[in-house]
Amino acid sequence: MPDRDVVAWTAMVTGYAARSQNTRAWGVFCEMLRKEIVPNAFTFSSVLKVCKGMKDVSRGRSVHSLVVKRGMEGFIYVDNALMDMYATCCTSMRDACMAFQHIREKNAVSWTTLITGYTHRGRGHSALRCFTEMRQKDLITWNTLISGYEKFDSTQSLLVFSRMESEGFTPNCFTFTSVTAACANLAVISCGQQVHGGIIRRGLNSNLALVNSLIDMYAKCGSITEAHKIFNEMPVRDLVSWTSMMIGYGAHGYGEEAVALFEEMVKADVKPDQIVFMAVLSSCSHAGLVDQGLNYFNSVMDHYKIKPNQEIYGCVVDLLGRAGRVEEAYELIQSMPFKPDESVWGALLSACKTHSLPGLAKLAALRVLDLQPNVVSTYVMLSNIYAAEGEWRESARMRKLMKEIVSKKVSGKSCIEVKNQVYSFVVGDTVGTHMERAYQTLGLLFQHMKEIDDEDEVDCLIHAIENGV
Repeated sequence: MPDRDVVAWTAMVTGYAARSQNTRAWGVFCEMLRKEIVPNAFTFSSVLKVCKGMKDVSRGRSVHSLVVKRGMEGFIYVDNALMDMYATCCTSMRDACMAFQHIREKNAVSWTTLITGYTHRGRGHSALRCFTEMRQKDLITWNTLISGYEKFDSTQSLLVFSRMESEGFTPNCFTFTSVTAACANLAVISCGQQVHGGIIRRGLNSNLALVNSLIDMYAKCGSITEAHKIFNEMPVRDLVSWTSMMIGYGAHGYGEEAVALFEEMVKADVKPDQIVFMAVLSSCSHAGLVDQGLNYFNSVMDHYKIKPNQEIYGCVVDLLGRAGRVEEAYELIQSMPFKPDESVWGALLSACKTHSLPGLAKLAALRVLDLQPNVVSTYVMLSNIYAAEGEWRESARMRKLMKEIVSKKVSGKSCIEVKNQVYSFVVGDTVGTHMERAYQTLGLLFQHMKEIDDEDEVDCLIHAIENGV
């Protein structure tokens, strides 16, 4: 085109952005400015999405200054794009909130963007406050809140879902996908079964993504039989279906079933990816299928031209370590084409602990702490190793560092369902009948461990409890 106007330039920016080719989109925008083509509101909206995709707040701020200079503030899609860029690119919500406050007539997208920003940062109270302030709520906003809570407070996610239904909103596939994930996180099968019933009543049980989430939910809730039943009844399966079922088998110790399912998937001409191999290698590890797992790692992955990542190396190290081939696992780590991360060293550390190899355990523990210095159990293990070697000063230093980390940690929380009732446990909590029973059971476990002469494990657990880990 000899004479390209602002519409043509904007179309190019938007087209590249839609294909996630953000560097090219930014280059087109810069070339447009060099040719003195004046951007319009649609141009700014698109290029702000480019800055968001690049997670480049400095470029976003420069575009913001151009928006102000060109008098484009007040266009709702520009204002929303500005807020979305700041909510995505900044560590805090301050700039996003300021952009939100400058919007004169806020729409549902404005509120939803703000709520999403808060939930992605785990700020549930702020998200709920914004949600409450909304005059008109739609299904998208409800789904945003439910999905956001599912990532960090699954109990609250289910409560919001219940409130949504009580206010007359009809859940869709996206809603149910988030809710089944929340049930999976909490491992509450009774709630998951009710959600499953709601899916069937609304005729949504043919949605592939939703059925995949049901497989994952039942597997995580301990009902591998129900997960298998749903999987077998699927008329169409995608890679996620196969992977979810394989992960479920592996988590419950059905390694041979996971391997058989992998072979069935290959026969069905479904090409595996890295996540599939992580699932099948993990299953081989837990089932003791060492040769089978190594064959997948050394031959089958190469056949599919899949390069192993950190997680896959971690699975193979775990596979070898569980089989007592710890030196071989260490040699594999040394041969890795990239620097091992904490998951790889952690797998080796676990193997050293199991097979009583203090020298190599010390090396692995120090590597883990270099990469992830907030893992309390690693300090406990190092302290025990130093004590066994008579290095009391280093042992005491590890204990001191551990206590400093514990004092800064946010208390963890876990849930368990017993006889259709969900019990929550917070670190350091001693109040409640169920806590008394829990500590009594823990005491019996300590006694049993002492009887089988597992002093290191007892010491690790006692120190963890004393320090609120």
